[in-house]
Amino acid sequence: MSTVDHTPSESAPDAQKWADVQASADFTELKHRLRKFVFPVSGLFLAWYLLYVLLADYAHDFMSTKVFGNINVGLIFGLLQFVSTFVITTLYVRHANKNLDPLAEKLRNEIEGDGK
Repeated sequence: MSTVDHTPSESAPDAQKWADVQASADFTELKHRLRKFVFPVSGLFLAWYLLYVLLADYAHDFMSTKVFGNINVGLIFGLLQFVSTFVITTLYVRHANKNLDPLAEKLRNEIEGDGK
């Protein structure tokens, strides 16, 4: 989300303007940058989650191994699911701020005009 305030212009962009931007090289690059991050990270997270579920179901002895006190491997893996979610969110925000937002802002200005 942009921190710059934008006021809607008097006339909204027409359908042809949207189609032109969608067909532009910048829009294609924006989609490529988004997909280049989202698909691999989603795949890695799903594989990590599937590993957790499979270990919980089929590796009872391993998952119940006590690490210290009443804390076992399964509990640590479960908590790491939450940690990995926050890490992914942080990485995505950094990626979006650096690689997506500037290009999205450029496209937005093309569609809406600079207002100047």
